[in-house]
Amino acid sequence: MLNAAALLLALLCAANAAEPDLADKLRNDSELSQFYSLLESDPIANSTLSLRSCTIFVPTNEAFQRYKSKTAHVLYHITTEAYNQKSLPNTVSSDMAGNPPLYITRNTNGDIFVNNARIIPSLSEERNSNGKRQIMHIIDEVLEPLTVKAGHSDTPKNPSAYNFLKNAEEFNVDNIGVRTYRNQVSLEKKESMFEAAGQHTFLVPVDEGFKLSARSSLVDAKVIDGHVIPNTVIFTAAAQHDDPKTSAAYEDLLKVTVSFFKQKNGKMYVKSNTIVGDAKHRNGVVLAEIVKANIPVSNGVIHLIHRPLMIIDTTVTQFLQENADNGPLRKFYEVIMDNGGAVLDDINNLSEVTILAPSNEAWNSSNINNVLRDRNKMRQILNMHIIKDRLNVDKIRQKNANLIAQVPTVNNNTFLYFNVRGEGSDTLITVEGGGVNATVIQADVAQTNGFVHIIDHVLGVPYTTVLGKLESDPMMSDTYKMGKFSHFNDQLNNTQRRFTYFVPRDKGWQKTELDYPSAHKKLFMQDFAYHSKSILERHLAISDKEYTMKDLVKLSHESGSVVLPTFRDSLSIRVEEEAGRYVIIWNYKKINVYRPDVECTNGIIHVIDYPLLEEKDVVVAGGSYLPESSICIILANLIMITVAKFLN
Repeated sequence: MLNAAALLLALLCAANAAEPDLADKLRNDSELSQFYSLLESDPIANSTLSLRSCTIFVPTNEAFQRYKSKTAHVLYHITTEAYNQKSLPNTVSSDMAGNPPLYITRNTNGDIFVNNARIIPSLSEERNSNGKRQIMHIIDEVLEPLTVKAGHSDTPKNPSAYNFLKNAEEFNVDNIGVRTYRNQVSLEKKESMFEAAGQHTFLVPVDEGFKLSARSSLVDAKVIDGHVIPNTVIFTAAAQHDDPKTSAAYEDLLKVTVSFFKQKNGKMYVKSNTIVGDAKHRNGVVLAEIVKANIPVSNGVIHLIHRPLMIIDTTVTQFLQENADNGPLRKFYEVIMDNGGAVLDDINNLSEVTILAPSNEAWNSSNINNVLRDRNKMRQILNMHIIKDRLNVDKIRQKNANLIAQVPTVNNNTFLYFNVRGEGSDTLITVEGGGVNATVIQADVAQTNGFVHIIDHVLGVPYTTVLGKLESDPMMSDTYKMGKFSHFNDQLNNTQRRFTYFVPRDKGWQKTELDYPSAHKKLFMQDFAYHSKSILERHLAISDKEYTMKDLVKLSHESGSVVLPTFRDSLSIRVEEEAGRYVIIWNYKKINVYRPDVECTNGIIHVIDYPLLEEKDVVVAGGSYLPESSICIILANLIMITVAKFLN
């Protein structure tokens, strides 16, 4: 019996001895072979695996393929404590010389990052032959420490942000200089901010950003504060898009936030937003491209940026020129210059100006390629993006005043229509111009003579049908709803026809509620779809061409009135131009055109202040009309009476 027990114990021990440890798992996983080969050649890492508890962050082979540096530091991927995902603290000390920290951050999606690498959901937890607990986390990037150039053995191996700033030329950071900013930090006696213990994010402008000779003198103590996000470490992969963080320049009289955002081409930017400014620091947004990201230091992370934040010292023209090479408005600038550059001269001559600047991606539409070669048309389109006024979000909101703000552009008789929804970080601003609805994706980029708002579509180049425009435009929602339940809208996607649609804006339908209160309600009821459809048909001209307001004014002058073909009949109107605005005369009524010439891919919309409506159109109560449900009931009763008589 004793021999049997001993034999069983021996078998169990043999089985345990045969179980693979973490080193075996690494060796046998073909997707992790590059890291394993590096680990195998490092005696310290091998010793840790054999003798100690540890956590290893293991990059995939795919991560190594993307890694641009020549050297990968194995020990920077190892910490001598065992942590599963739940127990990972905010920082862990790596096993590399000087024990530089690794920073653990979590985003709102539940992803966990170590520095800039995301931990791929998986977990291997083993014990080595000495019974030590060991954990492996697989990551999607190779971890890159801050290293010292050869020949600088006295330079700190685990520097603070201040040590980095002081000795930047001695570190491997692509030979990017920060001398100008360092001098300003010293001049303003702000060294302690960069030496502070803790976990902070430091944004450091490079020398290239101080080409304007006077710019460095504008970097005062408050501006330096605005480049630091205290008590928060933000690596770019973990950064929440457009999530404002409080900077160190956030007090009663000056409030500056900082946020990160990423372009579709992968470029990362950081922006400051001076929400509350003072005499030296203007309100507004300043954008800066990150030229070298994710430099880990002992008290946080540094991002090198191409220009200082908070400082508003360029005109709108200079801002566009700064973006000429590869900035977020590169394509907009190229189109301006391809059209002779005169638009840029016009902008430069304006003392106050606001530009609605389409992003690089906004120019990728095939519809735009069709008009790029037409210089006259492109000049009109570009001018549609220019406003002779300083118009930030607050001013747009004031103009809005519960309505949709109408703002003139440089293009003659062309207006932009703004709509603002929400407050604070939830604010959504849309702008309509020439039939195009665009969303402001970056507002209030401030310049000395105005503002730039980056938008996601090119105005004046329609990309949607009449139906698509109705569906998306908040000013036409009532007409859209009425046409939907009456099935009138079904035809409006037809690209084989050309429509001229006189669309009453929502406020126009609201006026009919005052004029015909009982009838207004019925017009938006399913049972009265026939009447609604008949009224809408009067507003829609169907022809082989669409009619602009200028066309209609010209025809009115030539013939006294214009007769347009509609679905059932025709529409007879006269159109006049009064003080630069258009007026439709129909059945002796004057109806203002609120938004003329909203272009669509299959026609044109004119937004009008009141429907083409007569009192007799809406006498739908009583004996003039019975809804379908009532007719069905009456018919059913008649059938029952007839059947009853027959049976009798």
